[in-house]
Amino acid sequence: MDKRRLHHYWRYLREIKPWYFLVFVIVFGAIALVSLRHNNERMVELRDAVYAADKNSGDVEGALRELREYVYGHMNTSLATGPNAVHPPIQLKYTYERLQATRQQALGQNNGSLYGQAQQTCNEQGQTATAQETINCIDNFMATRGVQLEEVPDALYKFDFISARWSPDLAGWSLLLACTSAIGFIMSGMYHWLMKRYL
Repeated sequence: MDKRRLHHYWRYLREIKPWYFLVFVIVFGAIALVSLRHNNERMVELRDAVYAADKNSGDVEGALRELREYVYGHMNTSLATGPNAVHPPIQLKYTYERLQATRQQALGQNNGSLYGQAQQTCNEQGQTATAQETINCIDNFMATRGVQLEEVPDALYKFDFISARWSPDLAGWSLLLACTSAIGFIMSGMYHWLMKRYL
């Protein structure tokens, strides 16, 4: 390509300054950061609603469904953060206790005296400091007498949802525009540098 044609293109393209793109990067980047923070705060609200429904025997399924749909559809809504985070991050303590109570009631109806003996023995051995210790002790006592207790499946009280890598919401689009503007800034800067050098 000859210098005359390059000069022709340069007359039009030199009006597009690199700092225009830099302004877009800053504006869209700021919008993306605020939107990502809002996404995370909304996830925390929905997660707290799940815990509240669990504690108060409310609509746990509905609260979980709303949280799951939000996490799947929005960026920066990861439930577990940090190296020491609990996994899976949603563990419904009260749902677990209700399931255990139902299981123990059913067992008590069929093996009332044996279940009573198990509780008494565990109390005497001092293995009832926590609910889980009590459950483990009773399970062991019953198993040694040929009664096998059914475990509560993890899927009934433990949950984990994967956050979207990119979402078509304000955070996603503004992040995409910020990245596109950054590319435009680099390309425009290189173009201006080359044209000034060769023309």
